Amino acid sequence: MAQTKEKAATTKIKAQELAKEQKQVSVSEFFLKNRHLLGFDNPLKALSTTVKELVDNSLDACEEMPVLPEILVELRQTAENKFIIIVEDNGPGITKEQLPNVFARLLYGSKFHSMKQGRGQQGIGVSASILYGQLTTGKPARITSRIDVKHPANFIELRINTAKNEPDVLTEKEIEWLNKEHGIRVEIELEGKYQKGKLSVDEYMKQSAISNPHAQFTYINPLKERVTYKRATNQMPKPAKKIQPHPHGIELGALMQMMKATKAKTMLQFLTNEFSRVSSNVAHEILTKAQIGQETKPVDMAHDQSEKLFKSIQETKIMAPPTDCLSPIGEEILTASLKKEFPAEFFASTTRSPSVYRGIPFQVEAAIAYGGSLPKEELVRLVRFANKVPLQYQQSACATTRSVINTVWRNYGLDQSKGAIPSGPAVIVVHIVSVWVPFTSESKEAIAHYPEIIKEIKLAVQEVGRKLYSFVRKTVRMREQKERASLFDGYIPELASTLAVLTGAKKTELEEKLKERLKKDLPLILEQQA
Repeated sequence: MAQTKEKAATTKIKAQELAKEQKQVSVSEFFLKNRHLLGFDNPLKALSTTVKELVDNSLDACEEMPVLPEILVELRQTAENKFIIIVEDNGPGITKEQLPNVFARLLYGSKFHSMKQGRGQQGIGVSASILYGQLTTGKPARITSRIDVKHPANFIELRINTAKNEPDVLTEKEIEWLNKEHGIRVEIELEGKYQKGKLSVDEYMKQSAISNPHAQFTYINPLKERVTYKRATNQMPKPAKKIQPHPHGIELGALMQMMKATKAKTMLQFLTNEFSRVSSNVAHEILTKAQIGQETKPVDMAHDQSEKLFKSIQETKIMAPPTDCLSPIGEEILTASLKKEFPAEFFASTTRSPSVYRGIPFQVEAAIAYGGSLPKEELVRLVRFANKVPLQYQQSACATTRSVINTVWRNYGLDQSKGAIPSGPAVIVVHIVSVWVPFTSESKEAIAHYPEIIKEIKLAVQEVGRKLYSFVRKTVRMREQKERASLFDGYIPELASTLAVLTGAKKTELEEKLKERLKKDLPLILEQQA
């Protein structure tokens, strides 16, 4: 009995000790210890990830203004493995009051709850980059912002307080920013590694110029090589509009949370106001099936009622969500962008009609560049985009790659080994746009294998594949046949000499007659062979 009491007392003491050790972990602290989740696995990737996050923000800001983007990206090497990344844009800038929150507080932003296409969503990227720089160099981020010509530029130096997920502003002042009426300039010093190749910042900039043909990029690498990617069009992309969530894309827990948070007074108002494509008639049908009164207050809904409502929503036929929340590149502009960057002889592209997964609208575009001076003996280059952002890493884990591999490219004139990307002088581009791209991780490097998405990607690449096959069959093969036929021309002098000996005719006359006959019969020969 005494031993039992002693054991109970010991257990109680241990539980109290453990309780004292437990404390809330801030989101900044979490990502500080799990930076690989955001794409900071190694110094090489950290450099590309930081540039990507800053450029994404700049492009989104310019498009929201709207103004044709002019973006400067510069990498300055300060030590063997230390770099300063500078990204400057001509967007609307950020107000003085919001600068610290935007750049030094994780999960702070305006896009997370916004149902429209955009490059960023969680409000993590740029703050995570600043956090990584702070961790690896101890240096603060330096930001300059100007909102218009009537206001001076605001300059701040800041760090992230990881314990509180709050900004620590070290310097704050007004400065002159000559020749810049509005925009943002961000400087982050961090540990990184620079090298050329398909995973480099150089390649990211080239791909960004393809997926954002309305933008002009100036890129200066650590070797002080300056490259300007001129815009392929002066036409701004169609602006994406915000939409309400579609009821078929909502899970039970989210539905219950929405009912607790809504300002709607009745369930009828809740369904028609909080969701897209739910008219009064559709809402009435849903509530009738679920045996819920139209005047029932959303906040009074019990768990069993919520389950009935959720089941009724899934069983009710509801029109697909609107697609004006999407902004694809477009066939003509995508083709023009490829022509600007690749030395090919044939280009084709397609933009599929919008489709839906889990009640979420999405759209797939595909393009191909073929021939010219593209490498002939290598695997086809696959370029992946999501919401106009290049996806450079985790290619093998991406639904795009799987869809391309599962396409039978031999039917379209390219060689292909089983289970592999095709080979030949070609570049294949696949672009998916959505209000919420289903990435496989927070680092946004690969697209999840949703059957609806894989199907649409395959249909898109098959469509450009058919266009390629038509070109190869009509143009390339015709040219090859013509080259083979022209070989006869080289044998005419020798044939004329032989015939002259056998017939006694003049060699020059025989040569002229043979050339005339070849010229006359060549089109017929080529047509028969085609």
